[in-house]
Amino acid sequence: MKIVLTGGGTGGHFYPLIAVAEQIHEMVNERKLLEPQLFYIGPEPFDAAALLAQAIEYRPSPAGKLRRQGGAIRNFFDIFKTSWGVVGATFQLFSLYPDVVFSKGGYAAFPTLCAARLLRIPVIIHESDATPGIVNKWSSSFARWIGIAHPDAAKGFSPKVQEKIALVGNPIRKEIEHPADEGGHEFLKLDTSVPTLFVLGGSQGAETINNVILDALPNLLPKYNIVHQTGKDNVEEVEAIAKPIIDSMRFENRYRTFGLLNTLAIRMIAGISDLVISRAGSGTIYEIASWGIPSILIPIPEDISHDQTKNAFSYARSGAAVVLKQRNVTKHILEAEIDRIINDAKMKEEMSKAAKSFARPGSAAKIARIILDTALEHA
Repeated sequence: MKIVLTGGGTGGHFYPLIAVAEQIHEMVNERKLLEPQLFYIGPEPFDAAALLAQAIEYRPSPAGKLRRQGGAIRNFFDIFKTSWGVVGATFQLFSLYPDVVFSKGGYAAFPTLCAARLLRIPVIIHESDATPGIVNKWSSSFARWIGIAHPDAAKGFSPKVQEKIALVGNPIRKEIEHPADEGGHEFLKLDTSVPTLFVLGGSQGAETINNVILDALPNLLPKYNIVHQTGKDNVEEVEAIAKPIIDSMRFENRYRTFGLLNTLAIRMIAGISDLVISRAGSGTIYEIASWGIPSILIPIPEDISHDQTKNAFSYARSGAAVVLKQRNVTKHILEAEIDRIINDAKMKEEMSKAAKSFARPGSAAKIARIILDTALEHA
């Protein structure tokens, strides 16, 4: 049995593939099936080590992006890159002839999906965002099954494919799905007497979030611990600005910065966090939801990324989060929202319950089951 995974470009598209692969391995053992061969076809993987850990073989396939703004010239040249990617993916799939292709969508998936359609290989797709992306909308017409994470996503697909859609949530890697029960304060050497704020700017960081946290630092440190993921390229600058503030206030045990957190650190921090302040990528939202932690979401503006704003408001409608638009965020507004949530025990409890309800645990297992059943039928 051969299974091809495709998608990526960002962690939000890539890591759900890893979560599904984990479940495929577990189900194969449970069903006493022969171990399948797993392949990832796409551009350079977001995390090559994660592929290796799940015994997934990487096969390169170039793919061009479709940029909505200011990228006309690059879009033109990327047409050729994508065309070459389709040719390469067709040869890749023909040589492998897998039993099923599972796609998370995004520009990286297009060549492989195009090749799968040409070769009549069964396709399963999953949409993480509240509004389906272009590639998933296109591939839904020939996909066998369509999984969605947000309830709002279904109306973004054609009425002709509605019977193939299932609301299953978003696949989350097992190693970060459940926060650590203890040890977080000791791990980070944080003050145990105050609540903890977990600031997530995404893997590349978020300059707006970093700046507003730094502006609010003198008012936040007397009341809270702050664990701040700044982005790899921003950590030195943020630390340089924060250090004089921390030193003058003598709160060295209340502020920690990281460029990019590993999975152990994420589990430890989530285990002690009272509130998350974050961007609104679909993968991040579902990780926060799985932890059952109230959140303040600051999505990337719609003129840059239409997905994040829709994701944020879709999640907020569940009662699990508050949304602050980037153009409105000031240190005073952010501090007021933090205080309002932290100081209202009933509100915190209701937001936590709403988050857990939104998370829909077991998503990766549901998708893995469909993939294996489709592969066995095809084989």
